[in-house]
Amino acid sequence: MKIDVPTVHNEAKKGDIAHIVIMPGDPLRAKYIVEKYLTNVVCYNKVRNVFGYTGMYNNTKISVQASGMGVASMGIYSRELYEGYDVDLIIRVGSAGALADNINLRDVIVSEEVTCDSNYLKLVGINENTVCGSSKMIESVKELIEKENIQNAKFGKTFTSLLFYNDKSNLIKCAEEGYLAVEMETSALYANAKLANKDALAIFTVSDNPIKNIGLNSSEREKTFNEMIEIALKLSEKYEQEGN
Repeated sequence: MKIDVPTVHNEAKKGDIAHIVIMPGDPLRAKYIVEKYLTNVVCYNKVRNVFGYTGMYNNTKISVQASGMGVASMGIYSRELYEGYDVDLIIRVGSAGALADNINLRDVIVSEEVTCDSNYLKLVGINENTVCGSSKMIESVKELIEKENIQNAKFGKTFTSLLFYNDKSNLIKCAEEGYLAVEMETSALYANAKLANKDALAIFTVSDNPIKNIGLNSSEREKTFNEMIEIALKLSEKYEQEGN
């Protein structure tokens, strides 16, 4: 299926969107990122208030666009970006719920691989239930975290859930199976990147622990994830400099 642009979800024209996109779920976090970190910003999308912006981070052109919540929403926006707007790399910056005992609030998690409880992968023609982030992006973020001496970063497998209000017994089972965290979008992002032969990476800040019933409030989720955001920006700059 050919994706013509503008789409019904994105009013941007060809050329409005950079080939690198940082993608939070929350439109207000997208706004926060561009106001804090980017210069020469232009807003290219306001449809459904899923804001999209393009600006400059130092000498690197970057777009920031929200994905909304859930695999269906991420599936729409990431596919349009890859296949309609010729985006090469999407870095998801989102919140996640801790599952492993050694994961604390505000820790940074990099999803090396993700499993889901939806049939999204099957519907798009992927016959496995696990998809991986781009290997070169995972190596790149490992190098950056080591260079920056970031102590609270963890790497491993994560779980994409269809349900926000998930049964605690399901989450305990995920923890027992070695999943670091649960969230709601990454499997769709990694699937679409695989299908388009493009790059993707998901980085999370731990916002809560659904098993222990502790977490950050909505304001803290929106505005206190700077470490994760700065990792994504530096990775984007490195990606551009290396000519990807």
